[in-house]
Amino acid sequence: MHQIDKSEASMPFPILIGDIGGTNARFAIIADAGAEQVNFPNLRTAEFETIDDAIRATILEKSAIKPRSAILAVAGPISDDEIPLTNCDWIVRPRTMIEGLGFEDVLVVNDFEAQALAIADLSDENRQRLGSASGEMVASRVVLGPGTGLGVGSLIHARNTWIPVPGEGGHVDLGPRTTRDLQIFPHVETIEGRVSAEQILSGRGIVNLYRAICTADGIDPLYTDPADITSHALAGTDHVAVETIALFSTYLGRVAGDMAMIFMARGGVFLSGGISQKILPALMKPEFRAAFEDKAPHSALLSTIPTYVVTHPLAALAGLSSYARKPESFGVSTDGRRWQR
Repeated sequence: MHQIDKSEASMPFPILIGDIGGTNARFAIIADAGAEQVNFPNLRTAEFETIDDAIRATILEKSAIKPRSAILAVAGPISDDEIPLTNCDWIVRPRTMIEGLGFEDVLVVNDFEAQALAIADLSDENRQRLGSASGEMVASRVVLGPGTGLGVGSLIHARNTWIPVPGEGGHVDLGPRTTRDLQIFPHVETIEGRVSAEQILSGRGIVNLYRAICTADGIDPLYTDPADITSHALAGTDHVAVETIALFSTYLGRVAGDMAMIFMARGGVFLSGGISQKILPALMKPEFRAAFEDKAPHSALLSTIPTYVVTHPLAALAGLSSYARKPESFGVSTDGRRWQR
């Protein structure tokens, strides 16, 4: 019988962990498996020419603990010795980090793998349950993160191991179901003729949806910033904004339910990222959960699957921290993504 090979998973402490986004980068150091992580202030990627410069100036020159290895979560495909980031100018070059920054071991993972690792063990104070389903099964889970785009990751549970699976689930088709949907969807901006989930379930998607509602109703749009739309929706001061976020919640519920069925995510579906946290009051209304469960012939199954908003302020770092401390608990593939001196 084949076992999952986790024998080479461990990395030498102290370990630097980093969550590298398009705008911000967050770092922490873990001195050893039992030590509390030391968090560093968020830094703006635009303020440093390279990630190496940022690590040198904000961590290596300021920390008494010198990291021997690094685990970095990045938004972008990992396929070579040079890893360009999707939404900023930095390029991650692990070999250069080993030569220039003194690391012995560098592992680079996808940003939604880190989000998936985080949902293996989230305490109640770091999540807000949506709806009444409260199952605490140790079973496969899914994370969706509406933000700059729509990230989707799953955490498969098999052979007592959590296996993170990154993917491009944010680009699945999203279609109309109701009479109101059929009025709005012809006006949603498409990608080569189709409406992907990300076209609605993202920051720019909120604006796309708002504009489509305005066009359908013959109203001039007032707002061009998703933050303006969400703030007016939550305050109840603009009826189009209110409908935009109500429909956003409905469509997010539909896609979350789809992902729950695809991965049989009996352990729950988790909504991560800034948008989910910001619109939490709207997500706690009936629309999200009703759409999540409206999956005939499997509505009864969906009604038993819990849904949460991740409220942990540094969820990706928490996921990397869990992996750094107990890599044997996770089936993280390191092929082509780990560089050693």
